Amino acid sequence: MDLSIIISISGKPGLYKVVGQSRNGLIAESLLDQKRLPVRSTDKVSALSDISIFTYEDDLPLGDVFVKMHEFYDGKNTPDQTGDDKWLAEQLREILPEYDEDRVYSSDLKKLFKWYNLLNEKELIDQDEPESDEKEDKVEADENSTAEDNPKPKKAKKTKKD
Repeated sequence: MDLSIIISISGKPGLYKVVGQSRNGLIAESLLDQKRLPVRSTDKVSALSDISIFTYEDDLPLGDVFVKMHEFYDGKNTPDQTGDDKWLAEQLREILPEYDEDRVYSSDLKKLFKWYNLLNEKELIDQDEPESDEKEDKVEADENSTAEDNPKPKKAKKTKKD
């Protein structure tokens, strides 16, 4: 799962997938309704790959938490209990016993469970990442290739029009 292209925009509901760049920022597509919108450089944006959960020892990246949740719920969505703060805390304690209850707020838990359900519905949570293996294979192939294997494209000659 590549969380670097999944973002959260402050003040906007849900999660967004980065689909392109514009002159003044990014173009994002909502995972909720697939509508695209411009994201200006002044908007507060957080990539999910940059977010982590506080634990008593080290912080745990959000992607790892989602994988643990996916295993815990057998690939299904969580029960709809987002209004019950105690239930959310108990569930996360079962999934991730080392999370720091003093520094992870109930609002964080609500987002975590909503984001997990959204990503799970869109089938963006996978436990093994074949994409990274493919990228590594491509890099190795590029490093082992010679100039004869990958000739540079020839530039078109300019001609004068009479």
